[in-house]
Amino acid sequence: MDPTKTANLWIPVCCERVMRFNVFMQKNGTAYGSLVCTVCNKSVSFELEHQSDLGAYGEGARSLNMLGAPKPPKDVRRKIDEDAAMNDQTL
Repeated sequence: MDPTKTANLWIPVCCERVMRFNVFMQKNGTAYGSLVCTVCNKSVSFELEHQSDLGAYGEGARSLNMLGAPKPPKDVRRKIDEDAAMNDQTL
């Protein structure tokens, strides 16, 4: 990658706010994560898995870089820059 360009990062957004990310450990030692919207309480769960061959998930599967924070900013998210969407190499 060109060092003058910064890599893009996916930011989980709901209700125009960054979603909160929490990590939980179960008694048996397995971990999972949860994205939660602090406005509408919508949630998405993630199971921790070793990075493996993405081919098992079908053609076109991609691994994404995503930011998760337990205390995300409370400001309203601005619209995405058109340039940021066009130079994303993860798509």
